[in-house]
Amino acid sequence: MSISETKVRETKVPDLKKKKWTVKRISIMAIFIALSAVGAMIKIPSPIGSIGLDSCPGYFCALAFGSAEGAIIIAIGHLLSAAVVGFPLTIPIHLAVAVCMGILAVIFRLIGRKGTAGLVVSVVAIALLNSFGVGLLLLPLGGWGLYLANIVSLLVAAAVNTIIAAIAYASVKNSKLLS
Repeated sequence: MSISETKVRETKVPDLKKKKWTVKRISIMAIFIALSAVGAMIKIPSPIGSIGLDSCPGYFCALAFGSAEGAIIIAIGHLLSAAVVGFPLTIPIHLAVAVCMGILAVIFRLIGRKGTAGLVVSVVAIALLNSFGVGLLLLPLGGWGLYLANIVSLLVAAAVNTIIAAIAYASVKNSKLLS
């Protein structure tokens, strides 16, 4: 037996079930990214036009499947929503908003997984953080006028997105759909 044959036999084959990025996980993410794309077409009237129902699937996935899945889906969802209207706030600002949305999805999971009270608190906290906190990214582009003009639209969209995600999660959290 040659040396090369010995090395081939000693090489361990990785266990695909222990691999983090499984086909099932990527497929679930793809389905929810598609739902985000549909939500990106449903707009909340606002001065900038990119506010929509794109983040609901990301918030749901953060609760149901994990922080990483939720953060990725919600960030892509925001970029899709902004792309539909031509990135009105410039690509760098929309990228920053996408990162912030991913962070909000992680926070939504951390608070929302602590029972019904945690779910209610997470809806309120994320709606406020999304509108008043992430909205601050508008300041360099349009100042306080643009920020204040978008607060109501951001608050409505964030509330609708988080409420739908929370209700959907509460409905299926004890079912076999999430296993």
